[in-house]
Amino acid sequence: MGLNKFKSQEVFLDTAPLIYFIEGNTVYQDKLLKLFTAYDKGDFSFISSTLTLLEVLVQPMKMNRLDLVEQYKRVLSEASGIILVEVTTAVAVKAAELRAKYGLKTPDAIQVATAVTHGAKYFLTNDLRLKTVKEIITVTPNEL
Repeated sequence: MGLNKFKSQEVFLDTAPLIYFIEGNTVYQDKLLKLFTAYDKGDFSFISSTLTLLEVLVQPMKMNRLDLVEQYKRVLSEASGIILVEVTTAVAVKAAELRAKYGLKTPDAIQVATAVTHGAKYFLTNDLRLKTVKEIITVTPNEL
């Protein structure tokens, strides 16, 4: 696919790619490094949801890795170019539509609905099942 498609677009950042990048998943690290370098240069912006924050914090909290907890909170809450949005009534209604239409699990439906409701063109995830959703272009780390 190439990162040029992301140019000047809003990309929804799902949980798994963020974890892979922050925690150094070696399978995707090179591709994600290029992605986050392009993001750092301002080539595009990220949207994510408070659900992403919840999901990325669970394991570090279980492992008592307060350094990772703080890093995730900092990245999602303070980084310029990452818009962290709340789950709103509009998102909930869209998530219900997506669940009914595609049979998505609630967390996936909320993430995709957040992306669609807030105008993201791309949804970056490692969940191949989400490629069935036609309302947004789903991209995996392998496709970067």
